Amino acid sequence: MSAIPNHAKCRLAAGELSLGLGLRQARTVDTAMIARSCDFDWLFIDMEHSAMDVDTAAQIAVAALGAGITPLVRVPGREHHHATRLLDAGAQGIVVPHVDTVEEAERVVSYCKYPPLGHRSVAGAQPQLGFRAAPVAEATRLVNEEVLVVVMLETPQAIANADAIAAVKGVDVLLIGTNDLCAEMGIPGQFTDARVEAAYETVIAACGRHGKHPGMGGVYEPALLQKYIGMGMRFILSGSDLSFMMAGARERTGFLRALKIQ
Repeated sequence: MSAIPNHAKCRLAAGELSLGLGLRQARTVDTAMIARSCDFDWLFIDMEHSAMDVDTAAQIAVAALGAGITPLVRVPGREHHHATRLLDAGAQGIVVPHVDTVEEAERVVSYCKYPPLGHRSVAGAQPQLGFRAAPVAEATRLVNEEVLVVVMLETPQAIANADAIAAVKGVDVLLIGTNDLCAEMGIPGQFTDARVEAAYETVIAACGRHGKHPGMGGVYEPALLQKYIGMGMRFILSGSDLSFMMAGARERTGFLRALKIQ
């Protein structure tokens, strides 16, 4: 028996870029198929900065499993039930915002992983296994192997603790939330500031030492994407449904407004 593969994890294991699409506006399950057709590896189903509820996020997650794209959910906080309900409903990974300390990272792992890695409560048949029956020991092992645990570092304190956080067993990705990090540093929106680059270097180095994967979000300027990927970033939140829709819409109206009409 096998679990539905975690495509985000497979890309990272192969040393390739793992590309995600943020979902804030989308509410329909066909979004998963659309994102897959655009060659994204994972969905970043955002429950922190949207009004999306658990049921909607779960429906999109299950649709993603069938479409061949990995559903990851950014939960709104660090309470265990924020994560476990989505994991039971089809998510293959959880992104937890505002993780500043080793203790917080350890708690994230504890509720995202089944024993012996964590203390997640054992559920019944799960979508990640195609609802196939399996011995509990096998089912929990398979699900543990495919769950991606992503902690977001969004403060100077988190960056300072990056090495210790990267050492936490069960954490897979350290994702820099660049917007919040800049705001906390008193340089909102200044993504080219030397302190931002230093934070990226710190996290990339910490991940390298502990066999984890560095990730980035909030930076979408092509030159900066190229720069930070060149430095070693691999888990890339590539943009959101809202930003792509607005960019495409602005391009079209700009073209049409510029036309000369008779």
